[in-house]
Amino acid sequence: MGRKVILATCSLNQWALDFDGNLERILRSIAIAKSQGAKYRLGPELEIWPIMHHNVRYNCRVIFLNRKILLIRPKMLLANYGNNREFRWFSPWNKLRHVEEYFLPRMIQDMTGQDTVPFGDCVLSTKDTCIGSEICAELWNPRSPHVDMGLDGVEIFTNSSASYHELRKADHRVNLVKSATTKSGGIYMFANQKGCDGDRLYYDGCATVAINGDIVAQGRQFSLDDVEVVTATLDLEDVRSYRGEHCHPHVEYEHKPCHRVKVDFSLSDCDDVYLPTHQPIEWQFHTPEEEISLGPACWLWDYLRRSGQAGFLLPLSGGVDSSSTACIVYSMCVLVCQAVRDGNSQVLEDVQRVVNDVSYTPRDPRELCGRIFTTCYMASENSSEGTRNRAKELASQVGSSHINLNIDMAVKGMLGIFSMVTGKCPQFRANGGSTRENLALQNVQARIRMILAYLFAQLSQWAEGKPGGLLVLGSANVDESLTGYFTKYDCSSADINPIGGISKTDLRSFLQYCVEQFQLTALKSIMAAPPTAELEPLTDGQVSQTDESDMGMTYSELSVIGRLRKISKCGPYSMFCKLIHTWREALSPLQVAAKVKHFFQMYSVNRHKMTTVTPSYHAESYGPDDNRFDLRPFLYNTRWSWQFRAIDNQVSKMEVGNGDHD
Repeated sequence: MGRKVILATCSLNQWALDFDGNLERILRSIAIAKSQGAKYRLGPELEIWPIMHHNVRYNCRVIFLNRKILLIRPKMLLANYGNNREFRWFSPWNKLRHVEEYFLPRMIQDMTGQDTVPFGDCVLSTKDTCIGSEICAELWNPRSPHVDMGLDGVEIFTNSSASYHELRKADHRVNLVKSATTKSGGIYMFANQKGCDGDRLYYDGCATVAINGDIVAQGRQFSLDDVEVVTATLDLEDVRSYRGEHCHPHVEYEHKPCHRVKVDFSLSDCDDVYLPTHQPIEWQFHTPEEEISLGPACWLWDYLRRSGQAGFLLPLSGGVDSSSTACIVYSMCVLVCQAVRDGNSQVLEDVQRVVNDVSYTPRDPRELCGRIFTTCYMASENSSEGTRNRAKELASQVGSSHINLNIDMAVKGMLGIFSMVTGKCPQFRANGGSTRENLALQNVQARIRMILAYLFAQLSQWAEGKPGGLLVLGSANVDESLTGYFTKYDCSSADINPIGGISKTDLRSFLQYCVEQFQLTALKSIMAAPPTAELEPLTDGQVSQTDESDMGMTYSELSVIGRLRKISKCGPYSMFCKLIHTWREALSPLQVAAKVKHFFQMYSVNRHKMTTVTPSYHAESYGPDDNRFDLRPFLYNTRWSWQFRAIDNQVSKMEVGNGDHD
């Protein structure tokens, strides 16, 4: 009957400037799409084509058929928020429904036999349907192009995207794809990048096909496959029937029709009566704990195999944060072993190169960890037996090559130099020292641990007669980064940090997941112990210093404050006004005021630390990353005089009001 179409969308692990690799992955996806009977293949955003038109750089879709370019569609609505800085590189195409001639470069002319092609806001009109294009953020925009295209008869919407992972974001993306065709019918194809972008982001795939508001095909969100192609067979008559019932565009409002580029080609065949169509499915979402287990693990694998290093080194303290990093590395090894069992030749080739053994085939995650993962417990006189034992037990269960060492000799040597020069010997607060002395003594320990971490990362392979070095992994969470509760250039300073965008609350839930998923029972005692830096003297052999006591607030309170600061754009006073309601059952307005003031003082005093913080996996919408996500000053007026005075005035009014009421 000539109404059924087979469409292919894909997720590709493209890498900036890897021209050979990018081309190979594109060609492989085209071959897979053809082998599955598809007549239309959609790729992700910027898989290969930024374009200069009239000396202006545009982010473009290039659509071609049988060695001929049909049209070039520039992006009209650019993303300039969060991690996106498109205006730095591109200009938007602001000419709605306008099409110009684009003069092809000579090398392209020689290949296609064309001098010019259409460039602008237009759609393709084939013999059997009409196809329109969106690019990434245009789907998120309140004036998405698919709305007017659908009202003008476009039946298939295609979106080439580069959408990165954030915890709990997948449902938002899926809902947008579904709603795009719920309102006025149609087929929506979504393609996405996947993998590490060479920076802090992980693009999480999820290639999707939907029709009339229903998802009919779903790609994986996390995997080690560099190329994934998703196909769906759909009936164009289903779109027409849906629109006949729901949509009467010319009755509702006037709109300017799309410019159509006619194509002598059909997506459907005449003899398709026996071709089954894809039926609606329920999207399978990962839990946040699964997302933490999979996303950062895939990001680490991309970073490791592309960096040319031989593995990872992690300072393992026996606490929640460093244990979470260790569990993510273990999860990465689980994924690698599973990919090899599934026949992924690229993963096998990569792991053989990492371990420098072309005959090696990974089968057990613990055994693989032993080859590529080194953990190091760096004890001091302030360390407890509890954290030492917890670190050792976890290292044994994940299979890492574990080192126990003591840093006291190095600490005493460093302080000896200071005492020799100044004639002064600083003391801990517990021994009568000042706050400044106490902090300096903690910082010395922390910074020596960083130096030792890099020393062992560079030379431990050499000491064993093996080639290569190790990447140092960090383990500061997003809440500690937000308040600056870490030493600048301490052992949280590393090459990369897989948990730097994840809250402490989510990490604790993730560790519980790892107990059940990976049978890492050592994590039970780690979660039961109070979080501590163990940088101050023990009391009767027991830990006396805790993180939440040092910070003056709990990690759960920090998560709430972090979201208000970044997502709700709150300063001190507006945050106070919100929290007096949010926390009214637990805290008085005076107590809320004290916490808000304390947070902003810590945040502003320590903001400079974010300029040197370890590059971290972006996972949270309130992350304080100074590199590109949370661009703020790092020198603040830490007194916040006007803001704090406004809070105090409001507290006074509330106290008077309560007194009058009584």
